[in-house]
Amino acid sequence: MENTNIDNTNSGENCCRGKKKMRCGGASGGCIYGLGFIGAAVYYIQHAVTFLGGVIGFLKALVWPAMLVYKLLEFLK
Repeated sequence: MENTNIDNTNSGENCCRGKKKMRCGGASGGCIYGLGFIGAAVYYIQHAVTFLGGVIGFLKALVWPAMLVYKLLEFLK
């Protein structure tokens, strides 16, 4: 008796037929945010006088883009 079970998922010939092609290229924003986070964390931690000030500076470094947009919109009002 022959094995008639054919599995084309591993062959690679027709595995992508009918599927949308993915575009990869939108990851540059994460890199910019990461560099900004590192820079803001270093700035805030260097200017902290106490340990609690360093912790608050680290938290500020996480949300600096939101603070920047808020201040910009406040300025443009």
